[in-house]
Amino acid sequence: MQFQFSTSAQILFGNGTHKEIGTIAKPLGKKALLVTGGGGAKPDQINRLLDEAGIAWKSFLVLGEPSVELIQDAVQFARTEKCDFVIAFGGGSVLDSGKAISAMLTNDGKLLDYLEVVGKGMPLLNRAAPMIAIPTTAGTGTEVTKNAVLLVTEKRVKVSMRSAWMTPSIALIDPELTISMPPAVTASSGMDALTQVIEPYVSSKANAMTDLFAREGIQRAARSLQEAYQHGGNLTAREDMAWASLLGGLCLANAGLGAVHGFAGPLGGMFDAPHGAVCARLLPIVCAMNVQALRERAPEHISLPRYQEIASMLTGNATAQIKDGIALLQALARTLQIPGLANYGITQDDIPLIVEKSRNSSSMKGNPIELTDEELSEILTQAL
Repeated sequence: MQFQFSTSAQILFGNGTHKEIGTIAKPLGKKALLVTGGGGAKPDQINRLLDEAGIAWKSFLVLGEPSVELIQDAVQFARTEKCDFVIAFGGGSVLDSGKAISAMLTNDGKLLDYLEVVGKGMPLLNRAAPMIAIPTTAGTGTEVTKNAVLLVTEKRVKVSMRSAWMTPSIALIDPELTISMPPAVTASSGMDALTQVIEPYVSSKANAMTDLFAREGIQRAARSLQEAYQHGGNLTAREDMAWASLLGGLCLANAGLGAVHGFAGPLGGMFDAPHGAVCARLLPIVCAMNVQALRERAPEHISLPRYQEIASMLTGNATAQIKDGIALLQALARTLQIPGLANYGITQDDIPLIVEKSRNSSSMKGNPIELTDEELSEILTQAL
C-alpha cells in the first residue's frame, strides 16, 4: 500500500466556525482581497468580523463562472490595492476564483500559460499567496483541492489551473452558511458532492485513504441530500452535506474523478449549463454505462464489486444489487427535479464535438474503464 495525500494546511469544520475569521486571518497578511459572489450567504457578517479584528480588506465580486479575463482583472485590482492574501467567501466559482487569484499574485506571466489542455500547463514557480476558503454551498469541495476551473471564453471550454501550491492555506467549513441555499442549488450542488465521492471510489487512482472518505461521504449524502432539499432549515442535514462535500474534495484531489466530470468541463464551457446540474443529470447514466462496459470488457475489474458496495451504501441494504443503486440515483434525480441537458440548448448535433473535447479532460483519465466514442455518445443522448 503506497500513496500520497495532500490537502489544506488547516481545516476547520463546524457550525459557527466562520465567526473565527478575524483570529484566523490576522497572521496571514496586512490586507485581504475578499472575493465574494452574488448569491447565497451574504458577506456582511465576514466584513464586520474583519473590521472588528482590525484587518484591512478590499472586496472583489465574482458573478457567474470565473473566466481568464476576470481573474486577470482581479489580480490587477489586488496588486493596485496592495492586497497580500485572499479570503474567498461563496460557492465553487468564487472559491476557484480566489485560488487562481492567489496563485497569480505571486507568479509572473500570462494566466493562459498555466492552464491545462488549451495553455502550456506551466508549473507555478512560487507558492500561491495565503488564502482562506469559506464555502457557502455544499458541493464542489474546492476548498481543499489544488486546482481552479476557469472558463476560456474564446475556446468555449472550462479547464484547470493546477498546482499543489494552489491548495488553500485554510479551509473553513461552516454548515450554517449553507442554510440560505435555495432548493435548486441545494439539489445540483448536493448531487455534485455525491458524484465526487462516488467517482473517486471507482477511480483508477483510488487509494486506501480516499476510500475511507468516499464511503463516509456516500452514506452521509444518501441519507441527507433529499432532506436538505425538502427542508432547507434542517441543520443536521446541512451538516451532513457540508461534510460530504468536504470529503468529496479530499477524495478528488487525491484519487481523481471520472467520466461525469470529464463531460462537465467541456459542457460548462460550450453552454450556459451549471456544473452541479450537469453532474446530477449524468451521474446515474455514466454509472450504468461504466458497469455495462466493465461487464463486457473487464469482468474481473475491482470496480464492479465497488459499484455493488455503492449500491448497498446508497440504499442502506447490504444485499442491494448494482441495478438498485443506479435506480436510486435515477429516482433521486427525479425527486430533485434535475433537468435534461436539452434544457441548456444542447442537441444531438452537438454530441460529436462534446465527445471530442471530453476525451482531452483530465477527469476522463480516472474513469474505471476507457469508454468508446459510441458509449460516450450514448450517455449524452440519454442525458438530453
